[in-house]
Amino acid sequence: MSNPDRYAVIGHPVGHSRSPFIHQRFAAQTGQSLEYTTIDAAPEEFAATVRAFFSNGGKGLNITVPHKEAALKLVDELTPRAQRAGAINTLALRKGGTATQLGLLGDNTDGAGLARDLLNNHRIMIAGRRVLLLGAGGAARGALAPLLGLKPSELTIVNRNVLRAQELVERFRDLGQLRAIGYDALGNDAYDLVINATAASLAGELPALSPGIVNTRSICYDMAYGRDDTPFVRWAHQRGCARATMGLGMLVEQAAESFHLWRGVRPDTASVLSALAAELQA
Repeated sequence: MSNPDRYAVIGHPVGHSRSPFIHQRFAAQTGQSLEYTTIDAAPEEFAATVRAFFSNGGKGLNITVPHKEAALKLVDELTPRAQRAGAINTLALRKGGTATQLGLLGDNTDGAGLARDLLNNHRIMIAGRRVLLLGAGGAARGALAPLLGLKPSELTIVNRNVLRAQELVERFRDLGQLRAIGYDALGNDAYDLVINATAASLAGELPALSPGIVNTRSICYDMAYGRDDTPFVRWAHQRGCARATMGLGMLVEQAAESFHLWRGVRPDTASVLSALAAELQA
């Protein structure tokens, strides 16, 4: 009997990741033979760790914080959505790839996962709404094209380094109404939807937010998740927003996109999302 195909998520830190839980259930559901683990690699170890994984027979990797932009340097080919984002969260061994000629394909499934979670799981309408996106890193890059495809009336990117946010405005300007600001310029202008794409929640921290950016009609969404509410979700509830939720559904939906790229099978996400939510509450 042959060994199962090997997959993993690589990040720093990565011990909190629920990706193994998700992919193992996708595999069982679809009858696929694979194993999925976590790999913790600091930035200076990232490239060598990825090459070693694939050289030793690995088939695919998910990329998480802080490696989504660094991974671009390791691929031979990008999917159109990864090319658009300028960041990747999925690596796949292309057909014909070998231990000596890896032939890695880079994809970005974050934005598709976010859009599906907002629309299908939470029934949040984006069209005609004012959206505020916190952060301008790899997670924001992956989210922008799908978000703009949902036709918000305007999308504002706020970041500590305004130049990074402005770079994204220039990169995605052709897709919709975009602007870039710093946190000191937030003011008291309330948004319909506020999405946290920073890594602050992973460190138990909160971006420097003005309380006026949300009101009783605002919906807040944190791409991060945990057993308990993230600092951003707690902040949103305290400010009396209409709804505040974590990115558990985004995690499952983007994982399904990666699984489909790797295995050619699209798993059912609803049952796995329910199992994951129950596991976190246990």
